Amino acid sequence: MVKLYDGGVYLVRGAEIVPEANAARVRELTGKAPDKAEARKGTIAYGILQAHNKSGNPDALQIKFDALTSHDITYVGIIQTARASGMTTFPVPYVLTCCHNSLCAVGGTINEDDHMFGLTAAQKYGGIFVPPHMAVIHQYMREMFAGCGKMILGSDSHTRYGALGTMAVGEGGGELDKQILGDTWDSAYPGVAAVYLTGKPNPWVGPHDIALAICGAVYKNGYVKNKVMEFVGPGVASMSTDYRNGVDVMTTETTCLSSVWRTDDDTKAYLTEHGRPGDYKELNPADVAYYDGCIEIDLSTIKPMIAMPFHPSNAYEIDEFNANLTDILREAEKAAEKVSQGRAPYTLLDKVRDGKLQVQQGIIAGCAGGGYTNIVEAANLLKGKSIGANEFTLSVYPSSMPVYMDLSRKGALADLAAAGAVIKTAFCGPCFGAGDTPNHNGFSVRHTTRNFPNREGSKPGSGQMSAVALMDARSVAATAANGGLLTSAEQYADAFGNVPAYRFDESPYKARVYNGFGKADLSKDLFYGPNIKDWPERPALQENILLKVCSKILDEVTTTDELIPSGETSSYRSNPLGLAEFTLSRRDPEYVGRTKAVDALEVAREQGGEIPELKDVYRVVQTIPGQESVKPEEIEIGSTIYANKPGDGSAREQAASCQRVLGALANIAQDYATKRYRSNVINWGMLPFHLKGEPTAFEVGDWIYVPGIGTALRENKTDDIPAYVLKDGEAREIALYIRDMTENEREIIQAGCLINFNRNRK
Repeated sequence: MVKLYDGGVYLVRGAEIVPEANAARVRELTGKAPDKAEARKGTIAYGILQAHNKSGNPDALQIKFDALTSHDITYVGIIQTARASGMTTFPVPYVLTCCHNSLCAVGGTINEDDHMFGLTAAQKYGGIFVPPHMAVIHQYMREMFAGCGKMILGSDSHTRYGALGTMAVGEGGGELDKQILGDTWDSAYPGVAAVYLTGKPNPWVGPHDIALAICGAVYKNGYVKNKVMEFVGPGVASMSTDYRNGVDVMTTETTCLSSVWRTDDDTKAYLTEHGRPGDYKELNPADVAYYDGCIEIDLSTIKPMIAMPFHPSNAYEIDEFNANLTDILREAEKAAEKVSQGRAPYTLLDKVRDGKLQVQQGIIAGCAGGGYTNIVEAANLLKGKSIGANEFTLSVYPSSMPVYMDLSRKGALADLAAAGAVIKTAFCGPCFGAGDTPNHNGFSVRHTTRNFPNREGSKPGSGQMSAVALMDARSVAATAANGGLLTSAEQYADAFGNVPAYRFDESPYKARVYNGFGKADLSKDLFYGPNIKDWPERPALQENILLKVCSKILDEVTTTDELIPSGETSSYRSNPLGLAEFTLSRRDPEYVGRTKAVDALEVAREQGGEIPELKDVYRVVQTIPGQESVKPEEIEIGSTIYANKPGDGSAREQAASCQRVLGALANIAQDYATKRYRSNVINWGMLPFHLKGEPTAFEVGDWIYVPGIGTALRENKTDDIPAYVLKDGEAREIALYIRDMTENEREIIQAGCLINFNRNRK
């Protein structure tokens, strides 16, 4: 049972939920009427946020984080930005992991060049460098850094350590640069939603089952969008901390801002086992705490789940899935048609064998699936069995070398290998499409974080198409035991529950991790490979701008994967212009050519030349009241995209920066899917416009003129921005606006990007 409450609730003594409409019940329980404003301060989240807030205003947060973390897709660009902005050393622990491009399988030397850059940057600026295959980013942070009451900022959307009492946030690289440069992460105080847990999960139910049930209940209705999810209630104690980690990391897929859990003796035991007993403290809500919403879950009612392509919220109970197999598969095929856009066929109904779906691949990996408990339970089920010599394959990636070692010592890896599974080292590739791509028209079931389009690595534009469903490791193992026929873990109910205590061995980290925090050596030279390039210069924003619509996407939501693809393209993320060639390549392949042509016009304007192509456009501009005397040289030229709701998914800043280096000046949207994508747009100097009304007035190729935008930013008058579509010799007014921005955010856009803003402050 997953129940969503309408409106806010009071939680009394951590044990009883009282809807706000029934506030008199609080008086009955406590002897006094509730003070809502005071009760808001009773959440765990409030205490942690205010302890890190430097603004002096509890409603306008300016947060300094305790630690930072990035992986090898993002850290080069972040460090390059910080260097260009005047960085001297890393002021807080900054962990650089190598878990995304660790295979070095694409692009010659460029991935290992990035790793060498990361090592030398850690040596030069005082960072912590985790070499390839040692650990995935979030497992390392759980093991070595997360602790009760801390806050950690990471350049990966799944930066979530709430089960350890840490409020962690995934953001684009620009926000990490602000921390490195001594600035703050700025946000209005967020809403906080309780996740009230009761009961106990059945032995055959894993953390992914609970997480997918939550995603299915709250994603589409935006119930927790940009809120903190706070896990409370007696059901928390029914799960080990390792198990809780598997639920917590998936809160990202709800579009929440962060997460935090009440802590207990099991949290203490986890931190003690990892050599950090001092990082434990008990965290519980106050006797009366007010929440802006509540998700109540009876854990005993959760059943094994599957999330069909192409989102973790597309969730069904596996029993429901099998009972309605044909209908659900038909809907999945229709969704695949939209993804492929006719470029690649994809079928599922032909994979039904005797009423069950034949799967081609199973994966257990990463920060969600690769935990100790998940792999032990999979090994327990598969011990003495065989996955068979047919089309089905199974790969298992322990999330860190310490986890790998303990699984090996306890025989779990041998049991998996004997059953036919392939054991691999810590790697995030199956989560973002850079490893284990299935066969064309194949279907993969994975205990990983995401099943967005092409997250399995296929290329519909080249006629290749496969897809991923998400399932818990227990049901992946059950499917493997059944030769790849999709099977609920409940069918093997007796296999689960025997999980021996985990023993953490830090020796691989002591041997290989470079820990340079506080030991910066500025004489150290950075290693530069031929693919590592500086950010190209971008000019300051002008008073008036002329935007060409270079893509128009009318999907309900546009993911960061569609804006800049994941997978093998990640190898080029240290080369801003090289990576930009892939912008929107799987969604709108003509975009790059269009926006380059627009950027060429801006280059001509900057050089003072005439632009014959725009003569008629300028003539129409001068028909707009108040613009009669505006000169072409007073109008900056750039591109824009329209998308209904862009930015769901990854924190990667390149989803925005790739547009900017190609000359984009703005996004236009009905809404932004996540705060982190909107922050990336701003940090890269683009205007995060909202459109009032439907996008019927313009199409791809049309020009939009926005006069006086510089003044509007300086005067903070952005709630009503007149703009004009220049079409058929006429100027047709449309209404744009920008939601609240901080003074720094407005200045960043005026400067042209965060790098310029920081240079201007020197």
